[in-house]
Amino acid sequence: MSQPVRLQVNVDHVATLRQTRRSAYPDPVELAGIALGAGASGITVHLRGDRRHIQDRDVRRLRSELDTRLNLEMAATPEMIQLALELQPDQVSLVPERPEEVTTEGGLDLAGRLAEVARAAEALAGAGIEVSLFLDPDPGQISRLEALSRSVRGFEINTDAYTRAPLPLRAEELAKVQEAAALGRSLGKAVFAGHGLTAANVGPIAAIPEVEELNIGHWLVCRSLTLGMAGAVAEMLSAMRR
Repeated sequence: MSQPVRLQVNVDHVATLRQTRRSAYPDPVELAGIALGAGASGITVHLRGDRRHIQDRDVRRLRSELDTRLNLEMAATPEMIQLALELQPDQVSLVPERPEEVTTEGGLDLAGRLAEVARAAEALAGAGIEVSLFLDPDPGQISRLEALSRSVRGFEINTDAYTRAPLPLRAEELAKVQEAAALGRSLGKAVFAGHGLTAANVGPIAAIPEVEELNIGHWLVCRSLTLGMAGAVAEMLSAMRR
């Protein structure tokens, strides 16, 4: 029997709410602990160059105060690579980043940035940190993972197009995610997925056999305003397992 898909809870937007007032609350570390107590398998945070939500201190506290798998999303910049080598998360997920964007707008362009990504991945993997890449469900991008066989353990499929598609087109977008997952697994990579997932649309993604882990944040933080973080995590896990 296959293992249940793991849920990594992203607490970025707990920090977003805190940063609107530059206050001490809500505390993303506290909410991360509640998520773990409710059944989450790990915690994800995106430390952006502009520090718009998660701060360096948050990552340090997550690493020191919680006994959990920590996934650090970040750009492949010298500053972030140095911080990751210092902070030693369990995994680094390399993502594209633009100061003007509201949220991550798409996957990495391995066609144009393969050498840069390879250098970053080799530095991180050399320090014992697992490396994942955030990629669109595009066979042309995913096939380039073969050139990163030594340093990249897995990749996260960007599910944004699937979650935004009108119902008549959703099956087409789901098929792209399924094909990307199968291709990535055939290259020997661990397969993750995330972006825009909710309890209403997560089921077909969680049912893809190759997908091991989902990264979900915005919906969980929003839903926690109604149900509390523990209730939101429980609702999501139930939807994943259905």
